[in-house]
Amino acid sequence: MDYRRFGQDLVVRMDPDEEIIEKLLEIAEKEQIALASVNALGAVKEFTVGVFQIDTKKFIGKTFKGYYEIAALTGTLTQKDGKPYAHLHMSASNDTGVAFGGHLSSAVVSATCELVIHVIDGQVGRAFSEEIGLNLFDF
Repeated sequence: MDYRRFGQDLVVRMDPDEEIIEKLLEIAEKEQIALASVNALGAVKEFTVGVFQIDTKKFIGKTFKGYYEIAALTGTLTQKDGKPYAHLHMSASNDTGVAFGGHLSSAVVSATCELVIHVIDGQVGRAFSEEIGLNLFDF
């Protein structure tokens, strides 16, 4: 992984076998990012996405392995308990053009991942909502 900062934006190149969320949180910690939006594209060889079921308050996830192109990866960086917290969604397509997506739990780069972090001047935390079952924005 390598990256450069240009004002409020960080441009990141992730390399084969790197896990996207792990590296994103590493940058957020190092750069002391409290609030940011995230966008990316690239290619992954393994990823887990899911859907949150409100009635059971659980994520139902599915792992995909093979050659996949990231069609869209978007999300936010905030903080929870003083630590960086990433909330990302991703869709990725296979060699037949079929796409799969949802809440991103993990993704391992196959070729590269080009990620842009836009730092927002401010701070938003996270607090667990018993009613919803998720860590929501805490203003």
